[in-house]
Amino acid sequence: MTEVRFMPPAAKYLKKIKDKKLKGLFQDAIDKIREDYTVGEAKTGDLSGIFGYDIYYNKTNYELAYTVEYENDKIIVVIMAGTRENFYDQLKRYMK
Repeated sequence: MTEVRFMPPAAKYLKKIKDKKLKGLFQDAIDKIREDYTVGEAKTGDLSGIFGYDIYYNKTNYELAYTVEYENDKIIVVIMAGTRENFYDQLKRYMK
């Protein structure tokens, strides 16, 4: 199965989540991405090469940003997770 690695911002955010249902939704999203990494929306422009996956829960939109690297096998690298508010601005800052 495809390996998943978490960058520090994603690991920190996912560790802070207390709501079990929301944590489960993020885990389901990661499982779907492991099966087929194209389920997310490919970003363009400054963020080309990055995919975004939307999660809706409790009237809030959450985002999961990831990329795919190829070593011996595919490795999914989860870059960042969080609420939609200012998400892509923070992602651009992190990518620099």
